[in-house]
Amino acid sequence: MDSLGQNGKAASRQAQRHRLLTEAVMAAGTMTIEDLAKTLNVSVMTVHRDLDQLEAQNVLRKSRGAATALPSSTVESNDAYRRAQQRSEKVELTAAALEFIQPGQTVMLDDSTTLLPLLDHLGARAPLTVVSNSLSVTNSLVDVEDIQLVLIGGEYRSWCNAFMGQMAVDAISTLHADVLVMSTSAVIGDACYHQQQDTVSIKRAMMGAASSRVLLVDHTKFARRAMFRLCGLDEFDHVVVDSKTPDEVVASIRARNIDVTVAQSAP
Repeated sequence: MDSLGQNGKAASRQAQRHRLLTEAVMAAGTMTIEDLAKTLNVSVMTVHRDLDQLEAQNVLRKSRGAATALPSSTVESNDAYRRAQQRSEKVELTAAALEFIQPGQTVMLDDSTTLLPLLDHLGARAPLTVVSNSLSVTNSLVDVEDIQLVLIGGEYRSWCNAFMGQMAVDAISTLHADVLVMSTSAVIGDACYHQQQDTVSIKRAMMGAASSRVLLVDHTKFARRAMFRLCGLDEFDHVVVDSKTPDEVVASIRARNIDVTVAQSAP
């Protein structure tokens, strides 16, 4: 291979690392460089170099052995960045997820940006009660007719524009939903993982409060890594994957007797 081709591949790998690194930090708010190296399966020096470049681009801040999302624009940049990732896949996933929601139900939604395209279509399933810890969900549905909103309170986290902490977990424990729709950061083997323990606690509480659980994951989640185990895939009633998910991945999930829906390609 000539040097031009090698340079192109190296640039592609670097761009992918930058994307995964940025997603991890924006999802967690702050991550140590050591944790980032483990999450991305690269050396600490590689993370240092990547963070230097991302800091120069005003994407992240690097200080005292950690990377932090910029506090002045965390909500805007985090939402904008994560919404833009796998945009067509999110449209596919949420279109398929709508089939699991029926009029009259109480629907619980987590703060995953994967779910955001779903909000444009919930009016078609009204009347509904929608429960969430996400301000993005609340702000999107506040004026939708025949949708009653229940906002789960707690400690506000700007990096995800949502409420977290023990207060939120306690509030969720007093609620019941007919169906929970949620996503996760990574699927490793037969389990879901997330970079942030605080988020794992919220998602686990939501799972305990719902009669039916629907997981939305695009194909990139099966190649990612995260530190904290959330739950097994078999704890969901339905798993929805996008049309780019490899056949062998779908087959391996179905082999565990888990209901899998492969979303249709977005037009």
